[in-house]
Amino acid sequence: MNYYNSIIDTIGDTPLVKLNKVTKGIRGTVLAKVEYFNPGNSVKDRIAIKMIEDAEAAGLIRPGGTIIEGTSGNTGMGLALAAIGKGYKCIFTMADKQSQEKIDILRAVGAEVVVCPTNVTPDDPRSYYSVAKRLNQEIPNSLYPNQYDNLSNTAAHYETTGPEIWRDTEGRITHFAAGVGTGGTICGTSKFLKEQNPGIVSVGIDTYGSVFKKYKETGVFDEGEIYPYLTEGIGEDILPQNVDFSVIDHFVKVTDKDAAIMARRLAREEGLFVGWSCGSAAHGALEWAREHLQDDDVLVIILPDHGTRYLGKIYNDTWMKDHGFLESRQFATARDIVRSKNGRSSLTTVEQQMPVSKAIQLLNQQGISQMPVTDGSGHIVGSLTDSSILTRLIDDPTVKDQPVETVMDKPFKFVGLDNTLDVLSSLIDRDNKALLVRDEQDHIHVITQADLLAAVSR
Repeated sequence: MNYYNSIIDTIGDTPLVKLNKVTKGIRGTVLAKVEYFNPGNSVKDRIAIKMIEDAEAAGLIRPGGTIIEGTSGNTGMGLALAAIGKGYKCIFTMADKQSQEKIDILRAVGAEVVVCPTNVTPDDPRSYYSVAKRLNQEIPNSLYPNQYDNLSNTAAHYETTGPEIWRDTEGRITHFAAGVGTGGTICGTSKFLKEQNPGIVSVGIDTYGSVFKKYKETGVFDEGEIYPYLTEGIGEDILPQNVDFSVIDHFVKVTDKDAAIMARRLAREEGLFVGWSCGSAAHGALEWAREHLQDDDVLVIILPDHGTRYLGKIYNDTWMKDHGFLESRQFATARDIVRSKNGRSSLTTVEQQMPVSKAIQLLNQQGISQMPVTDGSGHIVGSLTDSSILTRLIDDPTVKDQPVETVMDKPFKFVGLDNTLDVLSSLIDRDNKALLVRDEQDHIHVITQADLLAAVSR
C-alpha cells in the first residue's frame, strides 16, 4: 500500500508550472512554483514543521504544549496542521486587516485566534507581535516560534525549496523571484541556488508602505516609508532576522491594485487560483523580466498561497470596486487625485534650519498652506502649516527668527496610491493636516483636504 503516515508528510515537492499568457512579450521561460499544493495550501507549511521539529530537538516544547505565533494566516495554518499531527494546542495572533477566510480556516482546524489592530507600531502592546510574546510568557509549556527571527524559517527553504527548484530546472534557472515578508522564502532559497550558481539573480518583491526596498538600496531604515497597505503576507515595518539582504540582488515594489489584478489574471488566464501576494510576486517579477530576461533565461517565481484565502476581497467584485481596483469604482483613490493634478509633481519643501520668516515667504509665494520639512539630506522629518505658525507667532513674535525645526509638527503620513477617498479622509484631522503619497516614479505628492473636496465634487 502507498500512503502517508500523517498529513504533514505531504509537505513539499510542489510543481513548477509554465506561465503562458500573462508572460506575453517576455523573452525566456517563466515558471511558477505553485505552493498551494502543500496540504495547508501555502509555502508556510515548510517552515512550520521545520520550526516545530527544531524546537522539539532543542527541548523548547514538551508533549501537550501550546504553539503561539503572530501570523498573517498561512504560517498559522501550517503550524496548526503540524500541531494536529504532533498533539499540540495552538493560539495565533493576527492583524485585523487579514481576510476573514484566514481567521475562519484557522479556527476550523482547532486554533484559537486573537485579532489585533493593524495600525499600531510593532512594539505597541496591542500589536500582534506583542500579544503573541505576552501570551508565550504567560502560558506554561508554550512555544513562540517567531517566524520573523527564527532562522529555522530560512533553513527550511535552504533544505527543501531551493533543492527542488534546482532539481526540477536541471540547474538551468537564471533568475528567482519571491515576495519578501519574513524573508525566509527568498533568502533560504536564494542562498542555496547561489551556492550552486553564483550568477543566479534574486529579485525580492516588496509593497508600497514597506521598508525593504529603500533599506536595501540606501541602508536607511526610513519610518517615512511605512504606511498602511492592504496586501497580505509581504512587506514589513521591521527588519526580520531572516531577511539577508546580501542574497537579494534587487527589489521591485508593487501596488495593492496591481497585485490584486494580477492575481485575478493568473486565475482566469493560467488556471492558477492563487492569493494576493502571488499577484504581487508575479506582477513584480514580470515587470523585471520585461527589461532583463533573455531568450535562454529561466525565471522561477514563488506563488505562495491559494485564492480561497481571499474570496471576500480580491475575488469579490464589489470589494474590488469599492477599493478602486475595478473601473466602475465607487470611490476615487490617491492615484486619481495625483493624476488630476495634470502632471504637477514638484513638491515644495522647507529645510529644518531655514528661518521661520523665510518659510512664511515660501508658503505665500507658492500659495499653499502646508509643506513637508526636510533635513540636510532630503529626508522628511516634519511638517509646517500656516495655522500652526500663526498660533506660535501670536504667542511669541520672535519665533519668526528661529529655525523651522522649533515650530514644525510631526511629518505628514504616507499613504498608498490605491487608498480610497474614504480612507484618505479618515486620515486627515486636526493633528495631520495633509497626506503624502509616492507614485511609481518615486515622486512625492501632497494630498490636502482641498484635494479631497475637489475629488468628491467631480
